Amino acid sequence: MGYAISEYPDARAIYAKLGALMSRPPLSLKKEAMEGYLAFYNEGCPKSKAKVDEAKKYIPGGVQHNLAFNYPFPLVIDRAEGPYLYDVDGHRYIDFLQAGGPTILGSNDPRVRDQVLEVIRHVGPSTGLFHEFELELAKEINRHMPAVEMFRMLGSGTESVMAAIRVARLATGKRNVVKIGGAYHGWSDQLVYSLKSPKTRRFEAHGIPAVLTRATREAAPNDLGSLERVLAFNRLRGGTACVLIEPVGPESGTRPVDFEYNKGVRELCDKYGTLLVFDEVVTAFRIGLGGAQGYFGIKPDLTCFGKIVAGGYPSAGGLGGRRDLVLRMAAGLESGKKRAYVGGTMAANPLSAAAGYFTLREIERTDACAVAGRAGDRLTRGIQALIEKRGLPYVAYNQGSICHLETVGAMFIKLDYLKIAKVLKEIKVRKGMMEAYGAAYAAEGLVTLAGSRMYTSAADTDAVIDDAIARFDRVFANADPEGAL
Repeated sequence: MGYAISEYPDARAIYAKLGALMSRPPLSLKKEAMEGYLAFYNEGCPKSKAKVDEAKKYIPGGVQHNLAFNYPFPLVIDRAEGPYLYDVDGHRYIDFLQAGGPTILGSNDPRVRDQVLEVIRHVGPSTGLFHEFELELAKEINRHMPAVEMFRMLGSGTESVMAAIRVARLATGKRNVVKIGGAYHGWSDQLVYSLKSPKTRRFEAHGIPAVLTRATREAAPNDLGSLERVLAFNRLRGGTACVLIEPVGPESGTRPVDFEYNKGVRELCDKYGTLLVFDEVVTAFRIGLGGAQGYFGIKPDLTCFGKIVAGGYPSAGGLGGRRDLVLRMAAGLESGKKRAYVGGTMAANPLSAAAGYFTLREIERTDACAVAGRAGDRLTRGIQALIEKRGLPYVAYNQGSICHLETVGAMFIKLDYLKIAKVLKEIKVRKGMMEAYGAAYAAEGLVTLAGSRMYTSAADTDAVIDDAIARFDRVFANADPEGAL
């Protein structure tokens, strides 16, 4: 089976372009164009607006998921089908959000859906007891990822990372955890640390006592020297239980890494006696059925799963890896031994386990990862051509079906505590501009992740991608060279 990445990107060339983007003031969209885009929402989406206004009375912010917080207000989706989303006001959008990444086959794939419905008709969504698809899914994951000798299904990617840390600490007797600055590994207390941007430490750790992040340390992205310095320092203070990495780079490759980086991390983990944990919440079964670990040829000790492990259905998470490590989560028969306590009544329910199994089989049958990767290549090349044609400072790159478009570089602002007032102002300005671009894309019929990331799927035909490129061009035409702040 093919992998989604046809040509691995040059990380250092990307950083050079990002550096050039950040060295100049960001470009806003022309005022009159932005007014027109906002009119699309205020005049063309009355049902969405009314529903969100009502939801704000009962739901904080009006929506239940961070991905739905969009400017000027969230769109209410009525139907999902293949490459498209349809809102309650009847508008159709090309779906480059793909539920945050898990629907590599396209939204609401009918071949998976029909099989899942049969399981629901037969047994219902959950029984609280064992079902055969729990076994079938675990076997299927092991078949494609040999390093995942055993697999324990959980409810989310956040839970999977929490479990990985607990297992690592139990297995090694060490307490320190190392992550890469800017990476996202869920919202557990210990990992709300240097989110989005390196060196921000507890910048977003509101409501989290400092003691809970005391054992968390960060290393600089794509910098093996930085990682070794942290590991060496930790050796003086009790050692490191595990190193957590997103194998294509922090924030799903928003900060890309060199191809040999993962190999270097593996060697450092072995040198310092720490476990290597791959967070494949996004990359597993999107980069390829072998995951990023198969693509890079690296064997992690533990692998965190989320999203696609249930094919976009609920309870999407799990932890897999070496048999001796994953067995430390075993309950019941071996309860006399020390074990990492994990749980989840709704984890591995028949609906989710079956959906994951059917999804993996369908990905294999259709070679969906490679198909989606080709769509990502076509989209990225098209956007790069637009950027060059219009002489814009934007940066576009991709890791297969994970595509990035940086127009204002909101996530690349360096936090300087000595100039915090100036930095906070710049964050506000660039974040506002990023939201404006996201609103413009949606008004042109493109749903993205925060206006800077796109996930392609196997449902994205050449015609769909070419249509999307034309829509991006209409937005780029409204970039205002006089609107730099």
